[in-house]
Amino acid sequence: MCMRILTFTNLYPSAVQPRHGIFIEQRVRHLLATGQVSVRVVAPAPWVPAPARTLLGRHGVLADLPAAEQRNGVEIWRPRFFAVPKLTSWFNPVTMARSALPAVRALQRQQDFDLIDAHFVYPDGAAAVLLGSWLRKPVTVTARGTDINVFPRHLVPRAWIRRVLAQADALITVSGALRDAMLALGADPRKVSVLRNGVDLAMFTPRADSVPDFHRPTLISVGHLIPDKGQQFVIEALPQLPGARLVLVGDGPAEQDLRRLAARLGVADRITWTGTLGQAELAERYAAADVTVLASAREGMPNVLLESLACGTPVIATNVGGSPEVVSTAAAGVLMRERSAAGVVEAFHRLAAQAPDRAGVRAHARQFGWSQTSEGLVRLFERVIRHQDGGARAARPASR
Repeated sequence: MCMRILTFTNLYPSAVQPRHGIFIEQRVRHLLATGQVSVRVVAPAPWVPAPARTLLGRHGVLADLPAAEQRNGVEIWRPRFFAVPKLTSWFNPVTMARSALPAVRALQRQQDFDLIDAHFVYPDGAAAVLLGSWLRKPVTVTARGTDINVFPRHLVPRAWIRRVLAQADALITVSGALRDAMLALGADPRKVSVLRNGVDLAMFTPRADSVPDFHRPTLISVGHLIPDKGQQFVIEALPQLPGARLVLVGDGPAEQDLRRLAARLGVADRITWTGTLGQAELAERYAAADVTVLASAREGMPNVLLESLACGTPVIATNVGGSPEVVSTAAAGVLMRERSAAGVVEAFHRLAAQAPDRAGVRAHARQFGWSQTSEGLVRLFERVIRHQDGGARAARPASR
């Protein structure tokens, strides 16, 4: 049986945001590779009037999102919903679901689907649960980090999140740490499965000519340039790491503050700023570096670590979220003892003393390929759909 899955998320790559939610696209692609599912994507997007494009900063790009497109053979629809940052968040699940309903019904008329697979518990999962109740479809929801680690601190999101935990047919987390956090919020443990992110081992691979150099190392830090990602600590560590250079991959609102910090510390000439990179170029950057540093305040299951390890590059990471589940052996790297510049420096010296070789790092990464996760998802979807079909049959009156 080929299961027909409707993926529902407001985070999905597009022609104008090619790395936006790329980990979701990767999961979809590897699911399709099993040959046991077909997937269509509904990715609601906030409505942004074109004249306001230049006034909304990084949100202005939403005005250019295509209403529909194909990526890697997958059809994507983007119905618009009304949202004002920080003002309508309490109501976003309802407006998101109502705006998506006509598109979803149109897809049903083309070809019905068996299950809604949503990503992020809030607001996407909350909207998906509403759609599932209206359309009598089962819903699975994947938690990815902020939706469980941060949003429940706020009253209204917490209420929506608890509703999702109660009403979704199955819940997925990308790390054991997120599962524990979800259970603490009241999730039924029988409904929660840990199916972590994977890494494309063919895309992210070591360079044959790369030899680690812990005396004059190249550090790389990948992520959105915001304080929570901790690039400031890596920059502050550079004066204490003579000869070290830093490659910063990503963009974001903290960039100018980070540039000023680098100038003030006298290390601006030791930093390369690349902006956001495509997957192939990012893989080359990882493979050319000696160490990847992820100094995040919180994480779900960080793709940055998985990608770096697949390229044979060891990592330094904060001891948060799913990071300890990845950096579980000296072959992978080290966890910081504190989230600070001093913590980065101390962790680097510990890593240099271990000097893990690239072959060992790559070998550790092999366990994080997508195949096991994809197989687990297929089994989960089969179970949920089978249960739904059984319930529907039981609800039908017996024929006379």
